[in-house]
Amino acid sequence: MVNLKLFVWALVAGSFIPLVGVLNGRAGRVLGDPLFACVLVFIVGLVLAIAVTAFTGRGMPEFQNFGQLKGIEYFAGFVVGFYVLSATVLAGKIGVANFIVMAVSGQIIFSLLIDHFGLFGAPIRPVNLLQLGGASMLLGGLVITQLANGK
Repeated sequence: MVNLKLFVWALVAGSFIPLVGVLNGRAGRVLGDPLFACVLVFIVGLVLAIAVTAFTGRGMPEFQNFGQLKGIEYFAGFVVGFYVLSATVLAGKIGVANFIVMAVSGQIIFSLLIDHFGLFGAPIRPVNLLQLGGASMLLGGLVITQLANGK
């Protein structure tokens, strides 16, 4: 069984996701362009990552090890960048809730595919009917929220 603290950590991390679009939108207006807000986010994120790494006593990676990474392993940075840019631009245009509803829908569908087929080297965890039912209920709830908004 996974430690409950890890689930709470994940819940808190996920609860902050809607703030990305809102706070970046505000920063983008002040800075004159939403893309500048994304640059700010990654500078702050880099500083945080370095500080946490230093605080936990992990030191810094050996820079020659970066050359051993495959291109797909660098893709995670692209994905995060794409998400932050998307949240920054789209939350102001379609609303925070609509953006998150669509982002969560994509996460549910793609995470089931990753688990089931072991994509990108993830461990294979075959999806069963109960999981599909739960995911369908989540997606159904997402659709209902959109219908309630008259979309």
